[in-house]
Amino acid sequence: MGNVCFSSSSSATAHQRKKNNSLATESQKAKMKDLMEKAPVDEIDSKFRLFKQFDSVQDYSDHHFRNNKFVQESKLQQRWIRKIRNEWTLLEKHLPEMIYVRIYEDRMDLLRAVIVGPAGTPYHNGLFFFDFHFPEGYPNSPPLVYHHSHGLGLNPNLYANGVVCVSLLNTWVGSISERWNPVMSTMLQVLVSIQGLILNERPYFNEPLLSYFSTTRLANIPSRSYNADIFLLSCKKMLYNLRKPPKHLEDFVAGHFRTQGRTILRTCKAYMAGVPVGTVVTDSMQLDTSRIKSSKFSSELKLLFVNLLEAFCAVGAECNEFL
Repeated sequence: MGNVCFSSSSSATAHQRKKNNSLATESQKAKMKDLMEKAPVDEIDSKFRLFKQFDSVQDYSDHHFRNNKFVQESKLQQRWIRKIRNEWTLLEKHLPEMIYVRIYEDRMDLLRAVIVGPAGTPYHNGLFFFDFHFPEGYPNSPPLVYHHSHGLGLNPNLYANGVVCVSLLNTWVGSISERWNPVMSTMLQVLVSIQGLILNERPYFNEPLLSYFSTTRLANIPSRSYNADIFLLSCKKMLYNLRKPPKHLEDFVAGHFRTQGRTILRTCKAYMAGVPVGTVVTDSMQLDTSRIKSSKFSSELKLLFVNLLEAFCAVGAECNEFL
């Protein structure tokens, strides 16, 4: 979607506009300002800059597949070991932007990835964590995957119980050419498929039957409504991720929301004012808070906005304009 700009027609004073811009109470604002002052911003920034896109770690105690059967490396077939190492090399060299991967030194069968929600989608700037397990039969069998959903169903392909449905993993409908190929398919392809095919700008049409209506104008109405619902869930997921980030990704979570917090909050304000969900909100967009619509979506987003504002203040995001 393209960028959308609109001008304020309000005659309110600058002071009144600033007052209306805040959805937090005075006591909440005082608490948030205190959080901003205490946030270890230098440490957060430093760790975020040093965070590698691909790296190996040791502790796998919170990995979803930690209890899956694993044969010690010395007993594993050489083909399995060679394939996994090739996957690591491919990932380290060719990971696209906004995908970060951690492998485990003591468990070659485990992998963790975080994908940043793409711009122009209801997932923009959200963080989506996935745990993978390479079974003994790999690559004859595709990797197993689990999405850290926090009980939220964020897409027809991302179930609330963590199940991920992708043709490439043989967990979703698709032609033979789209399914897992032991010779050609790779872990990199899986991650790119999740990023591009699942976290897209119109996830409503990810349902196989609905995809046939994606070009009809009438179908745009439920699609826009679905995007609004997904954005609310994505905001909730941001809060869950900040409260309890997965191991080895804590520095990335804090740094990401410190740098993107202001953009996320401005996006929330724009959507509450009627800008379509999925629109890329820029600094040139002049927001008139008096235009915030009275709707179920706006009411729910107002509550989430205050919680996000507090959480972003705690990691030192630039939030002064919202206080």
